[in-house]
Amino acid sequence: MTDRPNGLTYAQAGVDIDAGNALVEAIKPLAKATARPGVAGGLGGFGALFDLKAAGYEDPLLVSTTDGVGTKLKIAIETGLHDRVGIDLVAMCVNDLLAQGAEPLLFLDYFATGRLDVATATRVVAGIAEGCKLAGCALVGGETAEMPGMYADGEYDLAGFNVGAVNRDGVLPKLDQQRAGDVLIGLSSSGPHSNGYSMVRKVVERSGLAWDAPCPWDASLTLAQALMAPTRIYVKSTMDLIKAGRIKGLAHITGGGLIENPPRAIAEGLVPRFDWNAWEMPAVFRWLQETGGIAEQEMRRTFNCGVGLLLIVGKGEAPEVLEALLDAGEDAFVCGELAKA
Repeated sequence: MTDRPNGLTYAQAGVDIDAGNALVEAIKPLAKATARPGVAGGLGGFGALFDLKAAGYEDPLLVSTTDGVGTKLKIAIETGLHDRVGIDLVAMCVNDLLAQGAEPLLFLDYFATGRLDVATATRVVAGIAEGCKLAGCALVGGETAEMPGMYADGEYDLAGFNVGAVNRDGVLPKLDQQRAGDVLIGLSSSGPHSNGYSMVRKVVERSGLAWDAPCPWDASLTLAQALMAPTRIYVKSTMDLIKAGRIKGLAHITGGGLIENPPRAIAEGLVPRFDWNAWEMPAVFRWLQETGGIAEQEMRRTFNCGVGLLLIVGKGEAPEVLEALLDAGEDAFVCGELAKA
């Protein structure tokens, strides 16, 4: 094939292959720092290999999850707070794995943008790597898509893909073991996590506050900094309890809040009976509710309201499980029980 004079290049079409290569080199050490037993091979291949036997599994089921960060990314893009949205991306996937009793093993990301800014993308991926370290899983690969015309200048989107494993006899929820009187234990969230941000952004617009205004409930932060607190990752505090068979069910409180998520982990014929006075709704949610004029039921259906993860535990096990969670650094509390429907 002969070169054509004045021929069009891919860079002229808006795709910078050199920038993509530079990003790969920049994130290689970030991915390497997340290595764990079972990882086979390095970053840059067409696929990632994982050895389940080396990870300690003999009769495993694979569990996979995928998620994004949602419109929380709009705040990151508008304010330049890119460093921790990667933690959100990992958290939304790995916390879902916990609901099946699965341990996160490997993670892949998808970063899509109109024009690749290597510095911004590196900051985002550094957050993803940090999330993987918090979850004990390996960042084994991903995809960077530069698509001129698909995104406005400076915009990007994220998706995450997580694979975990659980031994066959450890799958959650254990619906056949659940009984009326089982205890609900809540683990505190760090704020809205990565849900309800279309509502959050609408409330901020109604408030008239700028993103760099002092946060109304924490003057040491700007409003944007407070609202960008990353989703908490609950893997290390709960995994031993799950593997020991001490958890009967687990709900990650995401979209749908405390109304729609718990029933997904509860046996037919049983319902969650919350003690809504068992914990104080964090200040961020009180501000959102008051400023937005949001009804109580709408709050509970949209946000986690301070409960990021919900565990179902036998009544006799509850005191020791609660103590173990507190020892692991969780702000954990009894927030209700299962009751007959």
